[in-house]
Amino acid sequence: MKFMKIIFVLILTVFTLISCKNKDSGNLKKEETKEVSKEMAYQSYGDKISPENSLSSAEMEVRYQTLKIGDTVEVSFKTDVNEVCKVKGCWMKLDLPGEEDVMVKFKDYGFFVPKDIDEKEVVVHGKAYVTEVSIEQQQHYAKDGGKTEGEIAAINQPKRTLSFEANGVLLKE
Repeated sequence: MKFMKIIFVLILTVFTLISCKNKDSGNLKKEETKEVSKEMAYQSYGDKISPENSLSSAEMEVRYQTLKIGDTVEVSFKTDVNEVCKVKGCWMKLDLPGEEDVMVKFKDYGFFVPKDIDEKEVVVHGKAYVTEVSIEQQQHYAKDGGKTEGEIAAINQPKRTLSFEANGVLLKE
């Protein structure tokens, strides 16, 4: 009889441990799922970057106002895509509150973004700078952007451009 009680207690203990283990691992799976869901709010291109501590488009516009041709600053900011290269996704123009867009290229052409992301939100990380873009280069971008022959022909002088070399891009899903 004593032997039966010992076996009963052992079986009960084993079932209790197994049931506790399952409850703990179930909670762990839920926490992991939440983190994955949170991370999956963005599609990542290029280097892995984080949306945390990114400047707003208005803050980025102020930062660009302090830059002269040749200055460079490493920064992350969040804004909407106004235009993207329709040929292969090798550049994009990002929205700022003022009248100028930011021309974004990708570091060493190491990655591209989808060609259909106009008006979608992105976070970019990399180097912000100001350049002067030649007539020929502006016309090339206009052609890649799907502009008409008339719009391309209307480009007739170099332009001071807000530029950005991105090493990573997050596209909000």
